[in-house]
Amino acid sequence: MNNTMLSISHAKPTPNSAFVSSTLSDVYCSSRIEYISTRVQELVEKINCSRTSDQKVMDSFQEKLSEKVSETCQQMKELMYAVYDENSNEMQMKLQELTEVLESCTKLNNELLEASRALASLRESLHPE
Repeated sequence: MNNTMLSISHAKPTPNSAFVSSTLSDVYCSSRIEYISTRVQELVEKINCSRTSDQKVMDSFQEKLSEKVSETCQQMKELMYAVYDENSNEMQMKLQELTEVLESCTKLNNELLEASRALASLRESLHPE
């Protein structure tokens, strides 16, 4: 947490030993100064409490946001893996079809080669040179 708390110095008037006045206005001023000092201290404490509260709210927000982001990322991963599975199944079927077609092509090629040899042999026997 940041050290952003306020503090005030407690400067109290010190009586001057050479001149001590006990008039009513001096007592009133002293009383007023103490009241203002107390009030300022209360306001500073209130501000500090508000800052502490703000920090707690932000920490909570950050934690909840992090949780939500993690949760959303996990959901996205699960969807991505589901798409991978679906695509893998489709690709596997297509690869199987391709394998069957290639096997058929190989078989037909072999049959054509055999037929070509047979025709060459037949032509050789019909037209010996």
